[in-house]
Amino acid sequence: MTDAGPISAPGPGTYVLGIRHHGPGSARAVAAELDRIAPDAILIEGPADASDLIASVVAEGMSPPVALLGYAADDPSSAAFWPFAVFSPEWQAMTWAVRNHVPVEFCDLPAAVTLAARDEDAGATGVGDDVLIPVAEAGGDAGTPLIPEAEAGGDAGTPLIPEAEATKERGSRGVRRDENPDATTEDETTAEHLARTDPIALLAEAAGYDDPERWWDDVVETRSEQGIFEAIAEAMTVLRDEVGDHSPDAARDERREAYMRQVLRKTLKRTGVHKVAVICGAWHVPALRGKLPPATADSRILKGMKKTRTRLAWVPWTHSRLSFASGYAAGVVSPGWYHHLFTADPDTVVAGWFTGAAQRLRAQDLPVSSAHIIESVRLAQTLATMRGRQLAGLAELDEATLAVLCEGDRTLADLVHREVVMGERLGSVPEDSPVVPLQADLTSTVKSLRLKQSPAAKEVVLDLRKPNDLAKSILLHRLSVLGIDWGQPLEITGTGTFKEGWLLTWRPELVIEVVLASVWGTTVSAAANAKIGDRAAAATQLSQITELLEQTLLADAADALGPVLAALHARAAVDHDVDQLMAALPAIGRTQRYGDVRGTDVTALGAVARSLLLRVCTGLPAAVTGLNDEAAQSITERIGAVHETVALLAAVNNTAVNNTAGDNTAGDNTAGQGSTDRQRWYDVLRSIADRTDVNGVLVGRITRLLTDADVFDSAEAARRLGLALSRGATPVEKARWIEGFLGDSGLLLIHDPVLLPMIDSWLAGLDETAFVDALPLLRRTFGPFDAPVRRGIAEQLARSGPGEQPVGVAAAHSLFDPELAGPAVAALARILGDTPVGSTR
Repeated sequence: MTDAGPISAPGPGTYVLGIRHHGPGSARAVAAELDRIAPDAILIEGPADASDLIASVVAEGMSPPVALLGYAADDPSSAAFWPFAVFSPEWQAMTWAVRNHVPVEFCDLPAAVTLAARDEDAGATGVGDDVLIPVAEAGGDAGTPLIPEAEAGGDAGTPLIPEAEATKERGSRGVRRDENPDATTEDETTAEHLARTDPIALLAEAAGYDDPERWWDDVVETRSEQGIFEAIAEAMTVLRDEVGDHSPDAARDERREAYMRQVLRKTLKRTGVHKVAVICGAWHVPALRGKLPPATADSRILKGMKKTRTRLAWVPWTHSRLSFASGYAAGVVSPGWYHHLFTADPDTVVAGWFTGAAQRLRAQDLPVSSAHIIESVRLAQTLATMRGRQLAGLAELDEATLAVLCEGDRTLADLVHREVVMGERLGSVPEDSPVVPLQADLTSTVKSLRLKQSPAAKEVVLDLRKPNDLAKSILLHRLSVLGIDWGQPLEITGTGTFKEGWLLTWRPELVIEVVLASVWGTTVSAAANAKIGDRAAAATQLSQITELLEQTLLADAADALGPVLAALHARAAVDHDVDQLMAALPAIGRTQRYGDVRGTDVTALGAVARSLLLRVCTGLPAAVTGLNDEAAQSITERIGAVHETVALLAAVNNTAVNNTAGDNTAGDNTAGQGSTDRQRWYDVLRSIADRTDVNGVLVGRITRLLTDADVFDSAEAARRLGLALSRGATPVEKARWIEGFLGDSGLLLIHDPVLLPMIDSWLAGLDETAFVDALPLLRRTFGPFDAPVRRGIAEQLARSGPGEQPVGVAAAHSLFDPELAGPAVAALARILGDTPVGSTR
């Protein structure tokens, strides 16, 4: 129970090894010290109820970085991760113990206690230092599960804090202070706060370093001197005596250290245990060394702790989630560098680093020669010598990379930082690791489809005509339904519907989403069908149901199609809101379109779509009356979407006609229905365009839609524009009409010989007051045009004076322009001879 002497002595006793989490120097030192001590038992800072999982660290398929996932059995959104890399001292201690058949266990508060305490604190105090927070606030995505805040330097891998807080933490440590030199609070400037969150920072400051990362590199990471753990223990003892116990973190640390001592006492009482090695954060070392306090005192501290039923498992992790940049306060600046530092041959660390960086640059087709590598090594070593360092550190490598490998190009240096310094890497766990059935099914499906779960963003284009690609699409859509956003849909150029684009990025936290989704079923297919059915029953708006119908088709959720269609018919029968009816139609149109591509029978949707369109046509004239600008803009967008859907449904009907060529009656009926629906829609739009009591934005947009559909020819469009610009309307009303008519495309002004001169003449004739009133609307209209379109309009106008027709453009009432015809007549005269123009023979 007491030390038998100095920590370096190999005799019986307790050996407390204070470490820096995720430090390769600490990891090497721990492994060497365990070889020297040869302990009978090992205790490691980590959740005590996860000790049974330690044995699998050497199992086939286990490859760090990985993390221990703990979540509440009755509320999986309450969860925590404890990540480990190959260069984490705790990981090296676990693998050493298992391979040497030495009993090993975690000794920190169980996850059951941690999650229960954090849930209680979150409900009582709101956001604080000991609260579960969303990953989204820490740089992740909305909707991802809650995870605990980290204790940088003092907690073995409890992850992410919000990015804003991480920035402030980095500033207080001397790392990247340039990001925000003023981003500190009064609490952060206190010695106690800094000592608890990062005691190494105070040691670095005492040694004259303004950067604790550089100090640790010099003292530990690039050296392997004996006695380092004794020196750290003595320094932490002095530091804790100086700082005191007035921080809000003190009570939490007191509970944790009391639990560690209780576990240590039990371990020392075991038969045959004479030497115990304890691997923990440097801050906790003084609490575990020397003569332990009475057990009754620790029991009082731990009395009354609440627990919650938890489940734990190993899950893959990534290097990026081990970095400060992810918001993980106990992380490191450069996980890729630390991985290389730990795994590379000590004699070739620098050369191997530059070789790897050169390979990444060459992969981008950049010219990097062997001479670049040689000169980079020389420069880094020279810089280290000038600065009095034994070996070149990351700072020297970065400077040499920028100066030599990247030839001063910071863009390339940023590439090296992302690809090499961060060194993204996704770990793996054994296939037989305990997981929820849904995770097992997902893993099996991913493997059968030859998909790769990678943390690096990757764009893929799927050809839905190929069975394997179609199966991939269905899987990604099913996962999207379940809230497992592995893929984000991408826009694909072209008019075909058989291609589908995705941006795939696997984030470690998605395992929590898998756990959350497991309540819906044990397979991805069953879970997606169950969730869609539940959402259909709970939907209150018609547009929600039609969007759900589209998801049902894309996810091939055949079992859910019946309930969704039933909900659609039931809601459509009672919904009379024109806005909701118009919002529902586009999804049905897309559903019919993709149903044809995916081989799904969606003919029943045609009747639903026609019924909705009929009701829209009936109610739209009344719905557009007396609208203000905001409401008019909203319903204009709805009308545009329905107009596209009507064209889409007509195209689907034409396809159906072609597919039923052998059945003339069926083909004629389908074609007739499509033609009738489209004509009915055009008639309603035309009636609205003829009215004078409708907002100008809406009338202008409808006129443009009918012009593009060849219902109005150019002359009719020009006539309606002329009426809109007549003296009977105010300049603002005229500008609204133009805004609606042009929309987000000005190509019509370039190619139509009438419209641009009319708008130009109107604008040139405005007085100062009217021009100022109309200017904001005109700027909003013409501003979104692409640069080539604006340039084309300007070139047309530059050929004429203000209010005049551009040169070369015929007047609306003239069929012959002598100026345009002149060159052609002259050429014809030369062909025919010298006969003067206008004479006869």
